[in-house]
Amino acid sequence: MAVFFHGLTDLPWWGYVLAALALTHVTIASVTIFLHRHQAHRALDLHPLISHFFRFWLWLTTGMVTKEWAAVHRKHHARCESCDDPHSPQVRGIWTVLFKGTWLYRDACANRDDIEKFGHATPDDWIERKLYAAHNGKGILLMLAIDLVLFGLPGLLIWGVQMIWIPLFAAGVINGVGHYWGYRNFECDDASTNIVPWGILIGGEELHNNHHTFGASAKLSYKWFEFDIGWMYIRILSMLGLARVRKVAPKLQCAGATLNIDAERLQAIVANRYALAARFARDLAHACQDELARVRGALPEVHAPDLPAKFKRWLKQESQQTSAAERVELEQLLANSPLVAKVYAMRQELSRVWLRSNLTREQLLQELHDWCVRAESSGIAALERFAIDLRRVAVA
Repeated sequence: MAVFFHGLTDLPWWGYVLAALALTHVTIASVTIFLHRHQAHRALDLHPLISHFFRFWLWLTTGMVTKEWAAVHRKHHARCESCDDPHSPQVRGIWTVLFKGTWLYRDACANRDDIEKFGHATPDDWIERKLYAAHNGKGILLMLAIDLVLFGLPGLLIWGVQMIWIPLFAAGVINGVGHYWGYRNFECDDASTNIVPWGILIGGEELHNNHHTFGASAKLSYKWFEFDIGWMYIRILSMLGLARVRKVAPKLQCAGATLNIDAERLQAIVANRYALAARFARDLAHACQDELARVRGALPEVHAPDLPAKFKRWLKQESQQTSAAERVELEQLLANSPLVAKVYAMRQELSRVWLRSNLTREQLLQELHDWCVRAESSGIAALERFAIDLRRVAVA
């Protein structure tokens, strides 16, 4: 009878809590390492042994089919924040994605044309076809039996926590909150945010803005205070010979000064353009603080106390990313401050240089050189320093 109530493990109440957290943590690690970084983005290679463990564990705890998950996620990146995005809170509403994310995922899986289009290069072996995909619901029942045997009646509650973990945190929090609330290191072309600087409950996936900026990176953290526990596990697997990292986000570095920007530095500048845009915004917004205070006092229309923060964001963005409503404020600001107008114009000119794919390499090199010359003779100390640093950007 005791075995019926307590299973093979007779634990105190806190032991069952720890067991539930440990089991769900294995699941979120399987999602972020295997499904997301390995399968959907090919950011790393996994040893067949560890790869199959993740597949088996996800079959037990989620019933998700690898091909379907990868396809839905790839479509999300390809159609982000549009009406074709499977789960954009900007389109469907935050509460819909937060609480109905599982249903949105199922609706996306029902579109078999998209699954075939975006689900390429995912497992298609015998066990995937005959068991994991064909009987994806039976693994969940097997997990229920295992929990009952191990933990007895408390195992039913542990199993329930396991079943809601991915729908709540992955389908709800990451897909919903991760495109609605939080801070942004980079002004990429969608609304992705970093939810918190660190986290263990969702395996590093909370660093969502970093991920959308560098989609093929196996490492999701970027700034020193950000902690990606999924990356820690990948490094451990790498040291054990069970994983091989294929790509990580470029890191902005500076080497020795040079008068001319050569092909190597051009490559590094283009690779680090998001980080360079963020540095430009930080340095030049700070340099314009006094001017912004003066203009804000002279323009009643631009009276918002967060004008410095807005201007910093405008400097991070490409011009087409600024909303129509904020465009009015920006134009008022530029019309009343030659200094701010010059800084903003130089930022947009820099974007046009590193995003112009129709130019030859030699033309791009000349454009960048000319931009640096104008910046260094601008009379704006922060802009001059940025131009000098731009010449020193190291190869990514």
